[in-house]
Parts: sequence; C-alpha cells; structure tokens
Amino acid sequence: MTAPQHIAIVEDDPELRALTAAMLEEQGYAVTELDGARALDAFLLRESPDLLLLDLMLPGEDGLSICRRLAPQGRMRIVMLTARGTDIDRIIGLELGADDYLPKPFNPRELLARIRAVLRRPEPAVDAPREVADFLNWRLDLAAHALIDRETGEDAGLSSGEFELLAHFVANPGRVLTRDQLLNATRGRAGGPFDRAIDVQVSKLRRKLGDDAGLPQILKTVRGGGYMFAPPVRRGRA
Repeated sequence: MTAPQHIAIVEDDPELRALTAAMLEEQGYAVTELDGARALDAFLLRESPDLLLLDLMLPGEDGLSICRRLAPQGRMRIVMLTARGTDIDRIIGLELGADDYLPKPFNPRELLARIRAVLRRPEPAVDAPREVADFLNWRLDLAAHALIDRETGEDAGLSSGEFELLAHFVANPGRVLTRDQLLNATRGRAGGPFDRAIDVQVSKLRRKLGDDAGLPQILKTVRGGGYMFAPPVRRGRA
C-alpha cells in the first residue's frame, strides 16, 4: 500500500485547525497540526509534506513571509487560507508562489476539492540539494540565507550583512582573518583606521550565536590580528 499524502496545517486558531485536520484525516490524508512559523520550521527539518495549508494571519512571521521563503524551494504545494479575501492579497500570495488561495470562511468541500486539484498537478521540479554548513548546534543554509538552531528549528534572524560575515567565517574555520580581509570579503572595500563596522557585526553575531562576549568560544578575538572562527565545520547538502 502507498503511504497517504501528508498535509501540514499551519493555523493559530486551535479549533479551526483541529476541525480542518479531522476533515482531512477522514478523507485519508496524514495530517500534522502546527501553530506558527517556529513550529513549521522545526517540523520541516524532519519531514517534507506533500502540501502546506497555510494561514495568512499568523502571530510572528505571517503566511506571506513563510510562502516567500519556502515556495522557491519547490519542496511542497502551498494552499493559503485567509480571512482577508481581497484580490490584492490573493494576487500577492499567488505571485509569491502559492498554488492556490481560499478566503475564510470556506466550504470544507471546496477546500477539499482545491487540495485534490493541487495535488493532482505534476510534481514540482526539485531543486538541487542546498549547501549547508553545520557547527555546534547550528546549521547555516547558504541558499536560504538562514541560520537555524538544529535543536529547536528556530531561525536566528540574521541580517544580510551578518549572514555574509558568518558565511565567510564558516568558509575559513581556524584561520585568523583581519578586519580589512573581512571588510573586503563582505563589503568589497578596505577599512580605515577608525572603521568599526566589522567589530559591530561580530558583536551582533556573538549575541545571536549565544557566544559569551567576555570569553568567546565561537568568534575569537586575536589580539593585533582580527578574528578567528573556532568550531569545526561540517559541510554537506540538505
């Protein structure tokens, strides 16, 4: 027997989430209930569902933002649900890569029909495996520009500058990198004698990595030299 198709429901209303899950399970689908982006990211580290039923209005990261970062990966179909049924919301959702869009309140039969129609479409092209770098309890996803806690699935929320700096450190573990080298690699310029841009970014990275600024173990300061990324790095594909 083939395994049932797997649908993940991301909805912060527990009653609606449970009712929708029960309806889909009655139709033979395997269902996982999730209450927001953090739970979803942790789940996606372990599983790859066939379809994501995604509410637009979520606490924290909203459905449009989730769709924006997940849809390009082509890992699953995405059907968006929202109480805001305006044409603008629908168009934005579809342009971001959602496969379909249904306003609330919805007819359960219509939702089921739309899910079946989306799942009948040809499988999306699967992207080439993404390059990742693992160190300590962290995973740096170089394609998604994300730093993920491998235990909780939480994204550390790096800015683009912080990500570029950390990626350069991770590419050169155990090597002392001067401030000028780091500026040139991440900003394309040399620094002046009073340029503290790298020091500020390193300080922010330490906070997000949980690295003790008084006695750092990840981004170590080398007196008169610069900085060194200390942990071993394991590179691979995800």
